[in-house]
Amino acid sequence: METDLAAAYERCRELHREHGRTYYLATRLLPAWKRRHVHALYGFTRYADEIVDRTESRPSAERAALLTAWSNQFLDGLRGEPTDDELLPAVLHTIAVFDLDLEDFEKFLRSMTMDITVTSYRTYDDLLDYMEGSAAVIGTMMLPILGSSDPAAAREPARQLGFAFQLTNFIRDVAEDLERGRVYLPEDHLAEFGVTRAILDEGVATPAVKALIKAEVARAREHYALAAPGIPLLENASQACMRTAFQLYGGILDQIEAIDYDVFGRRATVPNHRRAAVAVRSLLTRPGTPVQLAA
Repeated sequence: METDLAAAYERCRELHREHGRTYYLATRLLPAWKRRHVHALYGFTRYADEIVDRTESRPSAERAALLTAWSNQFLDGLRGEPTDDELLPAVLHTIAVFDLDLEDFEKFLRSMTMDITVTSYRTYDDLLDYMEGSAAVIGTMMLPILGSSDPAAAREPARQLGFAFQLTNFIRDVAEDLERGRVYLPEDHLAEFGVTRAILDEGVATPAVKALIKAEVARAREHYALAAPGIPLLENASQACMRTAFQLYGGILDQIEAIDYDVFGRRATVPNHRRAAVAVRSLLTRPGTPVQLAA
């Protein structure tokens, strides 16, 4: 069983390394004993996302059935039933070690189910409802692993950081999401700038599209500002990791600005030299120091 558990943690780490380049780098700044638990949560969320996104050629009902079957394996595991899944033993072990809130996992799976049939969101509140399960709960899942001197005070900033990270991804990945038939920018935001789904489908960063993306960048930064007070509340050993993630994800917004909000021309990424510099600077920053996006 121990070998199976070690293999499951390794599979989660591989998924994290392959698909979560920015956060994987930040996670390397954690103490080794914490890393595998972060990899487990990433592996869980990524694998569910892969079921949804990598089966697009199949009918919605079939995709939903695949997600339900995997979710049921997870729920069976929580009840103590054995599983031969390649990563769930690590997830179940992490949940048990930290007594994680199972409601967070239920909300996450609900949002993944939404992704199978929901392709747009009318208002920002509608999008927030989706992101409550797909992003905010990731923050609250992570909090017991990262540790905090004041978990109650750190909880809302952790949720806001989940929102901030996911909004950053949505803004950067507009073109990629369109290829999957989805738009995560709310319809009322599009309407405010005179942008339609058809305009986005053309894949051209018109002045109206750029104005829309600029406004979405500003909205994402509001979530980063609300998240910032939580990082100094984390255990000292976890702060460098989350400072790095905070700055690197926020740096994607800087890169979107640098390409004049043209999210169709090329994917905005933080240069390697800046990534390394941010990680070193975070390691050298005294714990408890306030964090903010780089100017």
